[in-house]
Amino acid sequence: MKQVILGAGGSIGNGLAKELKKYKTNIRLVSRNPKKLNEDDELVVANLLGKAAVSEAIKGCEVAYLVAGLKYNADTWEKQWPVIMQNVIDACRQHNCKLVFFDNVYMYDPAMIGHMTEECPLNPSSRKGKVRAAIAQKLMDEVKQGNITALIARAADFYGPGEVNSILSETVVKNFAKGKKANWMGDPAVPHSFTYVPDAAKATAMLGNSKDGWGQVWHLPTAARPLSGLEWIENIASEMGVKPKYTVLSKSMIRMLGWFIPFLREMPEMMYQYDRPYVFDSTKFEKRFSLKATPYVVGIREMVNDYKKQVNI
Repeated sequence: MKQVILGAGGSIGNGLAKELKKYKTNIRLVSRNPKKLNEDDELVVANLLGKAAVSEAIKGCEVAYLVAGLKYNADTWEKQWPVIMQNVIDACRQHNCKLVFFDNVYMYDPAMIGHMTEECPLNPSSRKGKVRAAIAQKLMDEVKQGNITALIARAADFYGPGEVNSILSETVVKNFAKGKKANWMGDPAVPHSFTYVPDAAKATAMLGNSKDGWGQVWHLPTAARPLSGLEWIENIASEMGVKPKYTVLSKSMIRMLGWFIPFLREMPEMMYQYDRPYVFDSTKFEKRFSLKATPYVVGIREMVNDYKKQVNI
């Protein structure tokens, strides 16, 4: 039977499509504008907000991967994520399809982000975090009730090849490429974990094809001993051959810049993730699957090289 990627086309979806070829001969890619990653990929045009469209997209599949990325806007998330999650749950129940939900860490209690594990309490302080907590809880409630077989795969902030809209790309890589200073939100002296995109894709494929990963939350492999903001800036600058100059953005500065940069408009409520240590622990996954995360120095090099190829510098 086939496996289907819902919300294909982003960096995780693209990497996942390639990784799944290790397990399946053909993959179904579903989005508003799907493109083949493998020669025999099946393409399905669908809007995940449509109940019938989601049902048809999942029909005939044994595992679905929900990796959709919505516009980074709290209003959009509040309106669309509950609908999408319900549509996917209903379709998976109807067609007896397992579900892997690719999630973030916004729902965790801010007091716990200095050491995040799968056992962290869900106590979000942001609007976007409350949305993520609600849909994750909805899914796991369905699992506990025996209505669906599913798991949640969580990652920290992303970085790596193919991820051009990550916080590192937006505030550091792109600025250096334009001859500008990097921007860093919050305290550059505290550590901040980032999950390497290829690691996340590989691990998500492993989970979806495992026998004993279901019914659980899994933190995807992320390198231990994360770099500080300043170390991220210095390492990226070194790879790009520029001086590690940067500006620290305060919450008030971000609010002001948000009038001109939509991405930053959504960041003030997320500042708690940058003013204290942000450490993502993936020990559980690494022990079970023996997959080690890519070292940061390697990931940074690959991220910068990929960006240079994309913009021809």
